Parts: sequence; structure tokens; C-alpha cells
Amino acid sequence: MNSQFTKIVRIFLGIVLLFSGANKFFEFLPNPEADFLDSFGEVSYLLTFVGALEIVIAGFLLAKKWVAFSLILLAPISINILLFHLYVHPSTIAPAVVIGLFNAILIYKHWPQYRPLFM
Repeated sequence: MNSQFTKIVRIFLGIVLLFSGANKFFEFLPNPEADFLDSFGEVSYLLTFVGALEIVIAGFLLAKKWVAFSLILLAPISINILLFHLYVHPSTIAPAVVIGLFNAILIYKHWPQYRPLFM
């Protein structure tokens, strides 16, 4: 796979995660799912944790450090983003598909680093 392409995908994914994670703290982008997210109530720490994790993963991706590890951390988050938009807000599923697809592309690119986990 073209390394220039994967570099662009890695940087774009890092920027998207950085903005998404920062938005969970500073709320500078509109949140159409606010009612659903408010229903978490007592477990509001969960979104704070996910936001912090997204910022850390974005930092690793943008700095090109621990990329394979970051992608594994991002896999369950991207799956949940995709499922959330599929079941709760299907009209906004396009960005979720892009995040999942970019994560899958980068995991495929770094697959030799994951191979020992499956032997």
C-alpha cells in the first residue's frame, strides 16, 4: 500500500480524533445526540475517559509513535462509534464509516506487527 496514502490517512484520523476528543471537554461543536448522551447520568466519566483516550491516540498517530498500539486501542472505540450512529442517529453515519474505514486501512498496513498475536 502506498506509504504516502497511509501517511495522509494516519494524519487525517489523528486530526479527527483530536477534535472529537477535545469536543468532549470543551463542547465547541454542536452535539445532536445530547439527549442520548445525557441519559448516561451517573456514568458521565465514560465520555471524559473516551475523550481523553481519543486525544492520546491522536497524539500518538500525529507523532507517529506507537501507531500499531494506538490503532488497537482505537478499534473498539471506532466500532462503538459506528454502531452508535447506525442505531441511534443513522443520518450521520458517514463520518463513523470514515473513521472505521481509516482505522481498518491502518491496521491492515501495520498487520505484520499484529501477526505474532495470532500465532
